[in-house]
Amino acid sequence: MSPDGTPETAPRPPREIKREEHKAKVRQKRLDANKKPRTFKVTKDGRHICVFMNFLHVVLGFLHMLIYPYRIHGNKKVGKGACIFVGNHFSMFDIFYPIRTTWEGIHYICKKSILEAPILWKWGQRIGAIAVARDGSDVRAIMESVRVLNAGDKLCMFPEGTRNRSGKDEFLPFRAGAAMLSVKTRAPIVPFIVTRPPRPFRITHVVFGEPIEFSEYYGRKVAPEEYELLDEALRDRMYEIRDQFRASRKKESK
Repeated sequence: MSPDGTPETAPRPPREIKREEHKAKVRQKRLDANKKPRTFKVTKDGRHICVFMNFLHVVLGFLHMLIYPYRIHGNKKVGKGACIFVGNHFSMFDIFYPIRTTWEGIHYICKKSILEAPILWKWGQRIGAIAVARDGSDVRAIMESVRVLNAGDKLCMFPEGTRNRSGKDEFLPFRAGAAMLSVKTRAPIVPFIVTRPPRPFRITHVVFGEPIEFSEYYGRKVAPEEYELLDEALRDRMYEIRDQFRASRKKESK
């Protein structure tokens, strides 16, 4: 016991301390490797290509479709140039849905913990993933997102911040960012809705809406309160897309 009556903890073995220090260095090295995401190669016809992502598109996308079948509805083909995919988030497989609408590369905003993991950090580096802090307040991630969008690349983000495991229809609270990035870079937002949690061998319907532009806010100073309203408007539009699809399905089934 210590003089103040609290139990003393046994000293940690030097080997354990060194092991933790080594792990911390490895995690930091992986994050540093992804500190400045690469922009994609631009072809003669103006497409921004990521060869490794197209490889994943073909191989992993095929396996994903076999186990978690899905159907894309709405805006199935997205044009060339910068845009921001914004979707709700049920599972890690949600990243495949935007890929099915384009052969251009897409930068994904993801949690730092993903880019600290073995193998995934290297994949993240090759596809230009952008790491963000768990609470979403990461200035560097915002700056990198602006940089890749201004370069003409595509970006995908899930404003719920984590997978929705509530089992309810309501989205999780949206974190700010999508509307601000759209206004600052003049990149349209392409909303998409995963209508229900994916399950093995059950078809999941994914609906892509028409691009959204907040053009009336371009070129002027926008207050934080206005960005909040724009994010709310985006959220409402996503609910509307989902509800319209469900209503049409009910009508077809009658």
